[in-house]
Amino acid sequence: MKKWIPMLLVSASWPALTAATDQPDTAALQQEARQITQQFGGQLKSLLQAAMASGGPVNAMQVCKVNAPQIADTASKDSGWKVARTASRVRNPANQPDPWEQQVLQDWARQMAAGTAVEQLQPATLVSAAEYRFMQPIATADLCVKCHGAELAPEVRATLAELYPQDQATGFKAGDLRGAFSLRKPL
Repeated sequence: MKKWIPMLLVSASWPALTAATDQPDTAALQQEARQITQQFGGQLKSLLQAAMASGGPVNAMQVCKVNAPQIADTASKDSGWKVARTASRVRNPANQPDPWEQQVLQDWARQMAAGTAVEQLQPATLVSAAEYRFMQPIATADLCVKCHGAELAPEVRATLAELYPQDQATGFKAGDLRGAFSLRKPL
């Protein structure tokens, strides 16, 4: 009978030991989030380039208005993450940053003001008991300034006024921080 007592004690304490060490694998979560943002960004860039080639910036704005939210929704459904974009100066009011996202965007802006290039900015993460959050900066590319730059063609300005009457997302130049991919995953 004495032989069974230690085994019972060990088995009875086993759930507490595993629960105490049951922490999320943040490295794996970050890698997964990077892959999702890479796929999202790649799909969006490919569609924008095709739209730009076939119909110019006005055509490309339709991709951002229609296809970008669809890509984010599909990525969310396929991955189990909430996939979105945000920025300090948004084009779509539904993409306003929450307080944590705003803090990260401000931190990145300070780093850039101190001389850090947007390509050198590190992703931001936040881990709570309920979720894992990830933000990846989005650089303004040459392609982006056709619709987000300081000097816009009259037809671009007219289409922006029609599609996005509250637009704040102009005045950028290539290399600026345009915004961020923002992902959340329940834990």
